[in-house]
Amino acid sequence: MKTLTKVTLACFGILVTATSLRAQDPEFTQFYANPIYLNPALAGDKICPRVGLNYRVQWPNVYGTYTTLGASFDRFVHNLKGGVGVTVVHDRAAQGSLNTTGIGAVYAPRIRLGKNTFISVGVQAGWWQKAVNWSMLTFGDQIDPQDGFVYNTTETAPANAVQGDFDLGSGFVFTTRNIFVGAAVHHILEQNESFLNGSSPLPRKYTVHAGGIIPLTKNRHEGDSYISPNFMYRQQGNFRQLNLGMYFKKDRIVGGLWYRGNDSFIMLLGLEAGAMRIGYSYDVTVSKLTNATAGSHEISLGYQFTCKAPVKKYRPGICPSW
Repeated sequence: MKTLTKVTLACFGILVTATSLRAQDPEFTQFYANPIYLNPALAGDKICPRVGLNYRVQWPNVYGTYTTLGASFDRFVHNLKGGVGVTVVHDRAAQGSLNTTGIGAVYAPRIRLGKNTFISVGVQAGWWQKAVNWSMLTFGDQIDPQDGFVYNTTETAPANAVQGDFDLGSGFVFTTRNIFVGAAVHHILEQNESFLNGSSPLPRKYTVHAGGIIPLTKNRHEGDSYISPNFMYRQQGNFRQLNLGMYFKKDRIVGGLWYRGNDSFIMLLGLEAGAMRIGYSYDVTVSKLTNATAGSHEISLGYQFTCKAPVKKYRPGICPSW
């Protein structure tokens, strides 16, 4: 087992130092619980201030577990006629060998097109950074056929083990009384992430998401029952992902079931307690890695503040909170 662990790190080291490496962003199963990370146009979507926190552990049975933490704050500002917000994400891979951190500030003006029809266009500006801990990596030239990793490597550590640059993203969301459609693009500038003297641009990430609310009671209001079919499609470089799912809400209880490509089924359970919201989701891996990974676990916490009654022409959006 110890040898396998070292081999895993060796492979990881080779990947990290490759100048042609094309990375993908950290992701959340409960992407609507960190709405600005999904789409900057969702800033101020609920009018009153809200705070969200996501913590995700991916493949806990595999060495080098990915752990991801995300936090966001947003609200609608009437004087600006739009939403503002801040989002932070930190991803820790391979026991801290590779760390990714992103922070962004968002402004999303909202335009009323009709009585219950709105469009928001968001712009996000911030900083995106990756850091590699070279001391934790092992390489093929350290391997002795009998004794394992016993030699010193001839690989040269990069002069700068931290790479970061200005980051830019944008998106829009169109909402009616019962339907919403949105799209976003992140890393518009495709900043260089190479730790060596090469070029490794971070590919742009494209996201399309949509859904609707189907009330199960005559009058839809807070506490009503409804079902909400949704989909989310994401593409970044050669990576493509399609999520298809549905939420079910009964008073303060929310359940969800999703299918993510050929990778996993997702089960979600949420509870609303006053202004507080908590959710737990479990990704059941359906690939050949099923028994080895122990799936992925994610917990989200949210708090929806109250505020003065909103100006009538601006109404809270209908996007889910999970």
